[in-house]
Amino acid sequence: MHDVIIIGGSFAGLSAAMQLARGNRSVCIIDNGRPRNRFATASHGFFGQDGEPPDAMLRNARDKVAAYSSVRLVHATVDGARARGGGFDVTLSNGEDLRARKLVLAFGLNDALPDIPGLAERWGKTAIHCPYCHGYEFLGRPLGVLATMPASIHQAEFIPEWGPVTFFLNGGEGPDRETRARLAARNVAIEPEPVVALEGEAPELAGVRLADGRLVEITALYLAARTSFQSPIAEELGCAIDDGPLGPVLRTDAQQMTSVAGVYAAGDIARAMHNATFASADGVMAGAAVHRSLVFEPIAA
Repeated sequence: MHDVIIIGGSFAGLSAAMQLARGNRSVCIIDNGRPRNRFATASHGFFGQDGEPPDAMLRNARDKVAAYSSVRLVHATVDGARARGGGFDVTLSNGEDLRARKLVLAFGLNDALPDIPGLAERWGKTAIHCPYCHGYEFLGRPLGVLATMPASIHQAEFIPEWGPVTFFLNGGEGPDRETRARLAARNVAIEPEPVVALEGEAPELAGVRLADGRLVEITALYLAARTSFQSPIAEELGCAIDDGPLGPVLRTDAQQMTSVAGVYAAGDIARAMHNATFASADGVMAGAAVHRSLVFEPIAA
């Protein structure tokens, strides 16, 4: 019987584990080695770690957490989880069955990218979502925004902070007159033609090839990708899920507890705005809240 099983060992999960380890609680971290930011070569904006490769940051964090004797790390995927007898049973892809008093869900998200040749190999490098994470590196250079959802208009209005922008409608419906006026005030060019490919020597981006044969030269393309949970465990446990602007969001309270007692969640799966700093901070809150529940719930009973 572990005190806590953490499903997901990236920024949120490891931050939660550190708090619990320092509270001398037995923690098992289950991780499949597929963090959402695995496509990025550098992580920006994280306190004291600006520009560091995210995989190196995670290796360092894992080593720090693993140094605590009460922590166990398992490389596996969780196949199932259920509440039973005041705790939780967890089944792993390696055939192992585990049990814990509490769960922390931190398994992360998948990004569903548009099916455009040349996009996937540039994702996280020159095809990107967050300008705070990756915008400064392209400062003052020609940029693009790809329309993927209604919120793309917000991106098109916002990204000119970093450089001149072309808004690619990709054959979709154009904005209304009021929106066009706002985009014009931001000097955003609107390109209605469908996009057929991203070109250049990947991961660098030379430009966007359009259906009429033209190449619009840009150095980075911003887009909002639809997201989905990397694991169905939250649904299986009965956790409440809300519709976020990009995809599903696990409903949590101020202590990061889900609608299911004893199940906490942290990171991108539990908030609408995503970055490594938020994920780590939510993990700290979840870890501390779980530890306090382990201490005070038996007293209250």
